[in-house]
This record gives sequence, structure tokens and C-alpha cells, in this order.
Amino acid sequence: MSSSALELLVAGSVALDTRDGPFGSVAEELGGSAVYFALAASLVLPVKIVAPVGRDGFNLVSHAFEGRPVDTTFLQVVDAPTYRWRAHQEHGHNVDLGSKDSIYDAWEPEVPPDFNGWAFVGSMRPDRQAQVAKMLAPSRLLAADAMLSYVKERPPEAKDVLKRAAWYFCNQEEFAALGGQDAEQFRRQWWLDGLVLKAGAGGVTAFTADGSVHVPALTNHVALDTTGAGDAVAGGMLARWISTGAERGGLLDALACGVACASLTIESIGVRGIATVSRGLLEERMAEVMECVQRGS
Repeated sequence: MSSSALELLVAGSVALDTRDGPFGSVAEELGGSAVYFALAASLVLPVKIVAPVGRDGFNLVSHAFEGRPVDTTFLQVVDAPTYRWRAHQEHGHNVDLGSKDSIYDAWEPEVPPDFNGWAFVGSMRPDRQAQVAKMLAPSRLLAADAMLSYVKERPPEAKDVLKRAAWYFCNQEEFAALGGQDAEQFRRQWWLDGLVLKAGAGGVTAFTADGSVHVPALTNHVALDTTGAGDAVAGGMLARWISTGAERGGLLDALACGVACASLTIESIGVRGIATVSRGLLEERMAEVMECVQRGS
């Protein structure tokens, strides 16, 4: 598969988060699945973003993307409050305390016409996630992610997204909520080309018809705020995979890039870390990940 003509797109949320945890408390902190993914992916190659944002969040997200090759043509400014999310973080996990997602009632998603590159549909309200996944079905590769609270609240829509995806990303809790027990059996049941299970400090494992590929997490760096790590994994992985030719043999390298992006994300609160990372720093962190892989093997 030639990577030269492939474009990368993310559809998902722009959020203003109010969270507390070992790092203290933050209010109205920029976040969202589309933001974390785009910041990670744009360290490797250009990315298009499809998402709604209120006027109260537009300046924050625009500032975060300054200097990055992020195409915001389909970032729609909506006359509604930006999506809000509240959470408490403990032991590296976020406990979802609820959200205000009325912006999805005011947003009518639009995607680039005739888009046939790679698309990632990040977590957002399940009816909109399912709608966007359907709109992006003609993509060369369609990947999607889960969010535990939405999977539990709206399983039919969550499973509709799963049904349409070629690659699916989820953590162990989301996997269980979707009825998963054995990863390879789950992959075959849903006709997935790839299933990526994220285990936090336990690393990331991708399951394909060729078997499984595991990349350990870097535990020698601080994990201050784990929010957005999964989206950073997906952004770094998919961007790197396209940039190296999108061949199955490049999966380990691509996953290593995703884990490196996650490591750089969780060192700081919110998007502050991944938004300021240089390409050189990413390459250094990738080299550390590959050293861990080689030691483990």
C-alpha cells in the first residue's frame, strides 16, 4: 500500500475538562479525543480534524495547534457551550464524573467530500460517533476508540461504531463492557483487521491475523496525568504507520511511536506536554521505547 497519497483525519471531541488527582485540580483545561490525537499525529505528518467547539473554547484549541500541520477546515465553531467533562484520577485511571455534551445537539457533522485516506473516530457522544463513522465508511482505513461511560450508557451505538471499524482501540474495562473476554476471538467476531488493547503501565498490545505485537510502557518517566494517553497512542501509531509505508511489518515501529507519544503526554497536565513536544524529542523517546522492546524480547 503506497503511503504517499494517504491522508490522516481525526473526528472526535474538543473538551474543557475539570479534573482532580495527584497533580492537583484543574478547571476548564483543554482536552478532548480529537485534540490529543491531532497533537500526537501532527508530530509525524499533517492531520485533518473534524469536531465541534463552542466560542468559549475556540481560542484555546487554536492556540494549541499553532505551528502544527493541523487542518482545521472542518473544526466547526458552534453556538453552544464546548463539551465539558469532569473526572477524578486515581492510580492512573480517570473516574468519570459526568459530562455536559449538549454541543452535539447543535452540531451537524461534515467531513471532507470523497475522503479516502485513514480516519480515526475518537470518543464522543455515541450517536454522533456512529453518525461520523458511517460518513467515513469509504475511508481506506477506519479506526475507532471507545469511552467506558458511553459504552455503558449506549451500547447499541457503541457497537455500531465497532461494527464499522477496521481497527479498534480500547482499554481493558471498555473491552469487558463490550463483551470481550479473549482478544483474538473478539477480533474475529467483529471482523477487525486490528484490535489494540491499552493497559496503561502494562503497555499496548495489537492483535491482528498475524498474531499479537506488544510494546511495553515506559515506567522510568513521570506519569503525572494519564488523560489523553490512549488518543496519543492512536495518533502517534497511525501517523507513523502511514509515514513508513503502511505495511504490516511496520506495526511494531508504529506502536512504539504511539507509546512514545503517550509517554510524552502524561508527563504534563492535559495537552500541555504533547503540545510542546518537538520532533527530535519524539524520536529520542521512541528510541527508549524500542530499547525496552528489545530488552523484553
